[in-house]
Amino acid sequence: MTEETRILDFVTASAAMLDLPLPADRAQRVAAHLGRTRGMAAMLDAAPLGVEDEPVALFCPAPFPAAAQTPSSASVAAPSPTYADAGAITRDGQDGGVRQASSKDSDAANPRQPTDNALPAPAGSDTLARLAAVARGELRARDWLEQCIARIDAVEGSVNAFTLRTLERARREADAIDARRAAGETLPPLAGLPYAVKNLYDIEGEVTVAGSKINRDHAPATADAVLVQRLRAAGAVLVGALNMDEYAYGFTTENTHYGPARNPHDTRRIAGGSSGGSGAAVAAGEVPLTLGSDTNGSIRVPASLCGVWGLKPTFGRLSRRGTYPFVHSIDHLGPFADSAGLLALAYDALQYADAQDPGCHARAVQPTLPSIEAGVEGLRVAMLDGYFEDNATEPARAAVRMAGKALGVQAMVEWPDAGLARVAAFIITASEGGSLHLEDLRRRADDFEPLSVDRFIAGALQPAHWLARAHRFRRVYQQRVLALLQKWDVLLTPATPVPALPIGTEWLDVNGTTQPARAAMGLLTQPISFAGCPVVAAPLWPEGTQGLPLGVQIITAPWREDLALRAARVLERSGVAGPRQAAL
Repeated sequence: MTEETRILDFVTASAAMLDLPLPADRAQRVAAHLGRTRGMAAMLDAAPLGVEDEPVALFCPAPFPAAAQTPSSASVAAPSPTYADAGAITRDGQDGGVRQASSKDSDAANPRQPTDNALPAPAGSDTLARLAAVARGELRARDWLEQCIARIDAVEGSVNAFTLRTLERARREADAIDARRAAGETLPPLAGLPYAVKNLYDIEGEVTVAGSKINRDHAPATADAVLVQRLRAAGAVLVGALNMDEYAYGFTTENTHYGPARNPHDTRRIAGGSSGGSGAAVAAGEVPLTLGSDTNGSIRVPASLCGVWGLKPTFGRLSRRGTYPFVHSIDHLGPFADSAGLLALAYDALQYADAQDPGCHARAVQPTLPSIEAGVEGLRVAMLDGYFEDNATEPARAAVRMAGKALGVQAMVEWPDAGLARVAAFIITASEGGSLHLEDLRRRADDFEPLSVDRFIAGALQPAHWLARAHRFRRVYQQRVLALLQKWDVLLTPATPVPALPIGTEWLDVNGTTQPARAAMGLLTQPISFAGCPVVAAPLWPEGTQGLPLGVQIITAPWREDLALRAARVLERSGVAGPRQAAL
């Protein structure tokens, strides 16, 4: 009996045990996926693990800093300062929010305003200048919104970033901001800012489709996701929901149900994924801020390919309550923005110690904006080699060298066990994803995205030993990563091996190795998110990319988003990194 026949028999028998209908052609494809994973799992079997190397019950990348004690309920969500002219916005008193939230969400929806002096907007930060103008009464939030809507109307047919527009709600929220300003009220830090969210975030009164056809049959959400509540309380104006890979399983947003999200810099190419609509909407100038999710790279890949700023925070930093999950063990949420300053401002507004989310490990808010102009003097900065050099093309490596020169890089270092970490992340992703959707796979497999359904089924059939081994390895891996980060403050590596590929590309050559193109886009991001470290994706524009961007990951130790954003601001201020206008 051949190896292929043995695996096919295993797939057929396992599917029968799970009452999972599996036509012969699909069984062959699932067996091929499982066969490839089996080869990867053998690498984990060879990893030296002892009986004491047991997984943690709920992964936490590192203990929350002891110095940041949990504040009282009155100050648990104290947000950051805002960019505005000095004295233009005072921050005393309580922000009541635009709408009343339920009592269980009152802390999330009603943050206190900070009391420190406002910070001047960096030169050239148009969005931050607009925020300051709204705060001073020089720009109406409604006018800003209508300009945003006009831009969406003009370019959306080319980009396909949105799957839903919430314009009636947006106009209500913008008008409420203008009314508060006219009444002399102090405005919150993001007052008037248009934004949109990946369509796995709950929006009150709307169905959370998570990129799928099946979820259209679900009931509408009864409340906003916590992070949507946070932005609403901070004064931002929700414009709509954004395209994504179905159930977040992909790196390209080639969505069969809603059409592909297209790269604004070349609409024949992918926007990345799974938060492709989130990256494309910012790059196209439709909105300056979006929210996405990142399990294995789904913020950093679109940020890299679309040429915008993205932040994957520490695992467990931001509340995931009110979002549709993919892989509980690895899912992160975070923002995209058109400047590093806005990225920090939004991130600070999103922070909230959510006691109702068991996956939220943050115990206090740690603002990053007050230190964003501190530079990198005194920080230990290195570039990653080994696995990350081997799996990046020359333009991607050139982008890292550009960033390293601006940040004063001091050495090349090797990230521990990167290849094994990607294997373990791959196995956990497939297993948890397949298990989550098993019931729908039994009943409605033909309604799934054709590009991912076979992988979901293969994940549901994976042996428990593979999953257990992957979780045990993660514990050992975590300690090795933390040991490296005790020696270095900032680490740099490419975010993607190559710039954006043409839509429909099946295979990718990386330094002489042919790999499945869609999976290969996450080669450089998966090992980092598996450790739970925070990462800023910085948009650079190296030579040899046909004018396309390539992102650089700025990696720091868990809970040190402030250092990553400081480095990002240095790159922005020096002109090394930043978005460029898309020729739409």
